[in-house]
Amino acid sequence: MVNPHIGSDFDEFLQEEGIFEEVTAAALKRVISLQLNMVMQSKCITKTEMAALMHTDRAVVNRLLDKDDTSVTLATLARASVAVGVPLRIEFNITHMAALPPQSK
Repeated sequence: MVNPHIGSDFDEFLQEEGIFEEVTAAALKRVISLQLNMVMQSKCITKTEMAALMHTDRAVVNRLLDKDDTSVTLATLARASVAVGVPLRIEFNITHMAALPPQSK
């Protein structure tokens, strides 16, 4: 029995399984949550203080820090960035584009 995945990379596998976007979003959210938590701890900012700095309620901060909740908006991320005084950088890695298969329209 020949394994069809031998020689392919993990991204290709996830795309074949139809879960690439979901897995990528989950991984990014885990990194964002971890980084924000680290910044808040280093600056001794509590969740309640963070909510006040962001001009929002604590439930929004809890969702932002929840590593499994991928439904965070750019506006919320931007407010969090300003609140902790750390620039937010979101970018497309265009150097990686050549490796991606073309998408059908």
